[in-house]
Amino acid sequence: MLNNFQKHLLRSLAHAKKPVVIIGSNGLTPSVLKEIDAALNYHELIKIKVNAETRQVRAEIVRQICELLDTEMVQQVGHIAILFRRNDQKPPH
Repeated sequence: MLNNFQKHLLRSLAHAKKPVVIIGSNGLTPSVLKEIDAALNYHELIKIKVNAETRQVRAEIVRQICELLDTEMVQQVGHIAILFRRNDQKPPH
């Protein structure tokens, strides 16, 4: 679980990033989940774009991603969500 300071730091690091995965009209498919999982393994901190009609549907999709991929939502604003999952196997830069 991330504390407020960690979330603030991650939000600032993610500010300049572009979404690496865009969830379209087909919703949360297994292939989309696989791409998000691969992006989290490689980058640890990613942005995704969720093109859903309502705020509730977007929030539910992000909640499902976090639950299924054991990741944490840093922030969600509109259609963009910032996700973080530490990769202990990744060598430090």
